[in-house]
Amino acid sequence: MTDGVLARLAEIPKMDIADLKTMWRQLFQAEPPAFNRKYLESRLSYRVQELAYGGLKPETVRRLAILGDGLGQGGGRGKRRGTTSRTDRPVAGTRLLREWQGTEHCVTVLVDGFEYDGRPYKSLSAVARAITGTRWNGWVFFGLRGQGGDG
Repeated sequence: MTDGVLARLAEIPKMDIADLKTMWRQLFQAEPPAFNRKYLESRLSYRVQELAYGGLKPETVRRLAILGDGLGQGGGRGKRRGTTSRTDRPVAGTRLLREWQGTEHCVTVLVDGFEYDGRPYKSLSAVARAITGTRWNGWVFFGLRGQGGDG
């Protein structure tokens, strides 16, 4: 069974977009969304494994539903475009490491901000500026979001 799943997974990146959409229709019994190729590949890969090995446990589904209800209608984003809400932040106590010009820098996530070099900061951008001396998007600088704003 594993060999068949692995072979099927290996074929997905080689398929053209029309074949990916056909596979989507077969596996989901629905029309494919208008998302990019990378999204289709990742969801199809997950679905192949889900059908072969089983999906999430019911307790996990319930837990995710509870967590999702806590997000509310906002979808985890702040009011302004590009702002991050508390749900997007790493958990308090998380340590973010970044090497910059040969020196490793460590930032600790706090409940209401960040700590770097023994000093509190309100934003990761302020920390990135303290490290580099130039303006940076702190989320990008620490690798928590890509250059295009994807997270």
